[in-house]
Amino acid sequence: MTASLGLGSFSQRRVLGVLAASLLSLSVQAATLTRDNGAAVGDNQNSQTAGATGPVLLQDVQLIQKLQRFDRERIPERVVHARGTGAHGTFTVTDNLSDLTRAKVFAAGEVTPVFVRFSSVVHGNHSPETLRDPRGFATKFYTAEGNWDLVGNNFPTFFIRDAIKFPDMVHAFKPDPRTNLDDDSRRFDFFSHVPEATRTLTELYSNSGTPASYREMDGNGVHAYKLINAKGEVHYVKFHWKSLQGLKNLDPKQVVEVQGRDYSHMTHDLVTHINKGDFPKWDLYVQVLKPEDLAKFDFDPLDATKIWPDVPERKVGQMVLNRNPANVFQETEQVAMAPSNLVPGIEPSEDRLLQGRVFSYADTQMYRIGANALQLPINAPKNPVNNGNQDGAMNLGHTSTGVNYQPSRLMPREEPQIARYSQLALSGSTQQAKIQREQNFKQAGDLYRSFSKKERQDLIDSFGGSLATTDDESKHIILSFLYKADPEYGTGVTGVAKGDLTRVKALAAKLSD
Repeated sequence: MTASLGLGSFSQRRVLGVLAASLLSLSVQAATLTRDNGAAVGDNQNSQTAGATGPVLLQDVQLIQKLQRFDRERIPERVVHARGTGAHGTFTVTDNLSDLTRAKVFAAGEVTPVFVRFSSVVHGNHSPETLRDPRGFATKFYTAEGNWDLVGNNFPTFFIRDAIKFPDMVHAFKPDPRTNLDDDSRRFDFFSHVPEATRTLTELYSNSGTPASYREMDGNGVHAYKLINAKGEVHYVKFHWKSLQGLKNLDPKQVVEVQGRDYSHMTHDLVTHINKGDFPKWDLYVQVLKPEDLAKFDFDPLDATKIWPDVPERKVGQMVLNRNPANVFQETEQVAMAPSNLVPGIEPSEDRLLQGRVFSYADTQMYRIGANALQLPINAPKNPVNNGNQDGAMNLGHTSTGVNYQPSRLMPREEPQIARYSQLALSGSTQQAKIQREQNFKQAGDLYRSFSKKERQDLIDSFGGSLATTDDESKHIILSFLYKADPEYGTGVTGVAKGDLTRVKALAAKLSD
């Protein structure tokens, strides 16, 4: 009787064990990747684009579904950038950019209120701020023409170049779903397939991955954007915040010391300095390229994994943060940053990662906070909102008109020509393919060689220590990326990670520049 109610006889248990082993062996065999409706996925590595250099297509149902599902994975905490700190301030223009853009935020002498949300990326709302992580640097400009959000990081580059890989990348960075524990081997399994991540991984495992404070780090828009002037001329730009407090990072020993006494050291630092009137400041710079300049590089300048070396920087203005939030939840946690919040004269480029973020971030905020999230005081623009959007949870509006549609003669709402997007000439057919100029390793080597001797050794020790625990094949592939970037770099990390240098060199020799 006991046996019949339990696991059965010894022979039955043996059969079950053999069956389980068989199922386990089958689980590692390749199966067809599908969408949620069961349809096969033909390409999960590249978004559909309009030609080789055109924008991403809305008809890419795999991209849209992945981003929609990813955006809804947590309630209500952000899936990424959950641990955040915010502050109010102003941005003052010191160099009129009317030659580049008609956006009033860059008019001579313009002073614009801003709210900045700094954050870590991977872990939850109460995770230690000492953890190695990129840091979000998102700025909401309350301009006279509507809100513009410059949503970026302290790193100038990102790990991936196509938004279709964003959910996969974050899943790889997150703790193992079986144990909820960090597992470097999962990350390196993923990144062994993503050679374009080599520069940003180098940044992450350098001491820049553990900043000493939010005040003492730079910010970057990461992506290329388009500025359009009054003549309709287009220029591609990258935005960079330069800290006037200087740069300061923690080395591996300092990380342990700081975390032992304060797991909120970055938040404490920012709140304390603003409260005592020591207001942090950043200068904003832009790099500028004409459309015809894009073809002159040996990599794709619209690739978010690349910086623009040797392109001059032009100072635009200065930001000062001078007020802490009155209520952290109502302001810092409910602020809805999204790259889709643009104003006339500023447009997204054809950067494939940015194209996906334009959809994904706004969709995330709508899911997280609601359809009327932009009516909240922290998100509401300073200029009037005038459209037919209505209803939905927590609608705070006071609409009295019966005209909630457009066009209408009863209540005309104009569509000014100046607010139209610039035109982009297209050629070719729709496609799902890699960009044509990858150059995955050169900038990683340049970054490594820019470090001091101590910074190089800290990087080698940090990267090698994490890499040591991953599976043998992924480890040696990653090591070959580092060796291709710089032989000294790859050799050093190989030693710490206990890899086979001969094997690393052989793998690196097969990589294209």
